[in-house]
Amino acid sequence: MNVEIRKRAEVWLGPEYDERTRAEVKRMLDNEDESELIECFYKDLEFGTGGLRGIMGPGTNRMNNFTVGMATQGLVNYLKKQFPGKQLSGVVACDSRNNSRDLADVVAYVFVANGIKAYLFSDPRPTPELSFAIRHLKCDTGVVITASHNPKEYNGYKAYWNDGSQVVEPHDAGIIAEVSAIKSVNEVNYKGGMELFRLLQLDDYYLNALATLMRRTEELSSEEKCANKIVYTGLHGTGSTVIPKFLKQLGYTNHLCVSAQSVMDGNFPTVESPNPEDPRAWKLALELAEESGANLALATDPDADRAGVAIRDDKNELRLLNGNQTAALLAYYILDTLKEKELLLKKDYMVKTIVTSSLLNAIAKHFGVKIFEVLTGFKYIAAVIREKSRQRFVCGGEESYGFLIGNYVRDKDAVVTCGMIAEMAAMASKNGKTLYDLLMELYLRFGLFHDRMLSLTRKGKDGLEEIQSMMKNYRDNPPKTIDGSEVVAISDYLSLEHRKTSTGRVTRINQPQSDVLQFLTSDKTLISIRPSGTEPKIKFYFELRAELNDRADYQNKLDMLNAKYDRITKELI
Repeated sequence: MNVEIRKRAEVWLGPEYDERTRAEVKRMLDNEDESELIECFYKDLEFGTGGLRGIMGPGTNRMNNFTVGMATQGLVNYLKKQFPGKQLSGVVACDSRNNSRDLADVVAYVFVANGIKAYLFSDPRPTPELSFAIRHLKCDTGVVITASHNPKEYNGYKAYWNDGSQVVEPHDAGIIAEVSAIKSVNEVNYKGGMELFRLLQLDDYYLNALATLMRRTEELSSEEKCANKIVYTGLHGTGSTVIPKFLKQLGYTNHLCVSAQSVMDGNFPTVESPNPEDPRAWKLALELAEESGANLALATDPDADRAGVAIRDDKNELRLLNGNQTAALLAYYILDTLKEKELLLKKDYMVKTIVTSSLLNAIAKHFGVKIFEVLTGFKYIAAVIREKSRQRFVCGGEESYGFLIGNYVRDKDAVVTCGMIAEMAAMASKNGKTLYDLLMELYLRFGLFHDRMLSLTRKGKDGLEEIQSMMKNYRDNPPKTIDGSEVVAISDYLSLEHRKTSTGRVTRINQPQSDVLQFLTSDKTLISIRPSGTEPKIKFYFELRAELNDRADYQNKLDMLNAKYDRITKELI
């Protein structure tokens, strides 16, 4: 019998918890098998730098009204210390997940009960629209209830600052400290202040702003815009509320929606996981594309901050792009258009994460544009945008299908991304090309950058310990060679040290601390290893490179790099 965990659980039998919660906790306490009880109560659900994310249910280690209420009270306490005497305001949004609206209501109620004006979206809306709303309404904070692309059992809580970005240092640490100081649900103010409550609808302002970021849409005729038939799926999420409307507003009316997945449903009944990175999530979209003859398909995750793309290849078969390929195509198209229009400025810049393809670095160098590299997480991209406010942020992205264009939003935005992809495809068609042609042109000009990612799931307390043990082993026993190539440099973002193995020379990494390791080999293979901050996973990122002699050489080199990936994974994992 685990006495300490039982004591933690018994607190949840008190009158401050609702009847349903008390009944669930009592059921777990009465069960001889304590495994569920342990998972729900062995720790507090950690409020990390990105907020909360976890499985929904009763308990200190679960997403529920009480853990969300305590987190919000901690956020409120921090805001009041940062802005003493100010009439504060905040925006609250949610995605289509089960319980998302209930949890969003809790956030709004805690806001107004503590004297903060709360703008609550009247219906589920994309995360980037929340970011836009904070900036548009000049609010001090914002919260979105979403677990992005996680399975249906999960939900999450992201906190935003007054510039529309997720909180970063020093505010992240300050908020974490205030949240940790809340020891009881009795410390949370829930009631009162409803005169400060506002329901919010902002679609037209948001979409009109994004439309100004398009580069050539106004130059295209209606016929040219409709040359590509597009299939779109929102995977039961919030993208369906605005993306079809945005495509129509821009003139890309030749599009079809996967009707079964246009229904917002937190059970995600037609997919195992509502993740555009998962090929299985594309089944209905690709079937509709084949039936209709569409040559472009788009998919977004439940909170519509990440977009996946499928295009026709040389064999007229639909091929899924990965996030790096989409980001590279978009970056090149945007920079090339700015240069052609003589609008590219010397102070323009891009941002990417350290696990995003180096092809973006090559593209930035080609156009003479500065590119900054940051830790994994779009909040770090937003932090650079804030720091470089006197320069123009052109675009930025990450390998996990997140991309941002312009300055209206400070988070990844699948809505503007879908609009720009539609424009890019239309311009390619106008010039007698396809998006696949453009991708091959990138590889011929800059080299083949082939990216693979392997994710290992390790659930629960034992899984967390296993992941920690794996990271320790890679640090204590780093490989000297990988697939026969010497490891020439090791970057450890926990110790913030970059070491050249040939000389032993160590330089400091100018980034916040993060549990990430990178190994670079003499043949330019780059391997990054990091535990996920949002899921019970450890992730391995592989960047493999080869030169192409011609377009016909692509498949041979791709096969060669895939074989290399297979050898490396067997060797390292």
